Amino acid sequence: MSTEPLIRTENLTKVYGRGPTAVRALDGVSLEVYPGEFLAVMGPSGCGKSTLLNLLGALDRPTEGQVWVQGEDLARLKDVDRFRAQTVGFVFQLHNLLPTLTALENVEIPMQGLGMGRGPRRERARELLARVGLADRMDHLPSQLSGGQRQRVAIARALANDPALILADEPTGSLDSQSGEELLALFEDLNRAHGTTILVVTHDRRVAQVTRRILRMRDGRMVDDHRVTDPLEEDLRMLAHSRLGQAVLQGKPVSSRVLLPEERAVFQRVLRRALGLPEEGALAEPELDEQSARG
Repeated sequence: MSTEPLIRTENLTKVYGRGPTAVRALDGVSLEVYPGEFLAVMGPSGCGKSTLLNLLGALDRPTEGQVWVQGEDLARLKDVDRFRAQTVGFVFQLHNLLPTLTALENVEIPMQGLGMGRGPRRERARELLARVGLADRMDHLPSQLSGGQRQRVAIARALANDPALILADEPTGSLDSQSGEELLALFEDLNRAHGTTILVVTHDRRVAQVTRRILRMRDGRMVDDHRVTDPLEEDLRMLAHSRLGQAVLQGKPVSSRVLLPEERAVFQRVLRRALGLPEEGALAEPELDEQSARG
């Protein structure tokens, strides 16, 4: 891994609005991301995840602080469009493909205007679509593709100009579980086989646990930054950050009703592992005393 960070931020702050109604979306975030990393940014809705991604991709400007990508100070960019086209590839929850263009034509779009002839553009687009498993779908319109296939086209498009960084914002959010798993496997392959640096913004623990580093945000701040080592440890970390975990740590009365659905799933997984049970199926609902039920 390179000794020079691909991404570096210092005291990154973003405030929307002014006065008493101002919202501090980011509050002094400093971090470093190195070439070849595959990491996730997690946290509840409104914690600043997408705001951070937008600043890293030069889609927005910070109120305070600085951000460098590949050694370039984004505040001093002379050609923002060229930076986005050549340095960063974006993958969003909604694929944003042009409906009247084929998969091949959609992947060609980022290469236009950068001095590449039509022949080389088309060959590069074919190569990328084959890499993401769509060699037999190149001439299909987005409406003729499944949700997972459309996201694969979006990933191929993001890779068109061989960017140093892929930024993905909830890329599995609109996919079914199988398509989501296939997309994550594709990200893993791109990272391991090709060394692509990938930063994924997500609220889904399954997505985060595929990566090798997890950043956790709350109220615009970075509250945790750790390497992924053991699935059980990751489940325990998530429980510790859940409302149930926080209540237990603070000595407050707790109820199973404070668990979000994804937290309940993690809790069940941990209990099943502790009991040596298979992970399939659901545990019986716990019996609560009257006081706990009111909690």
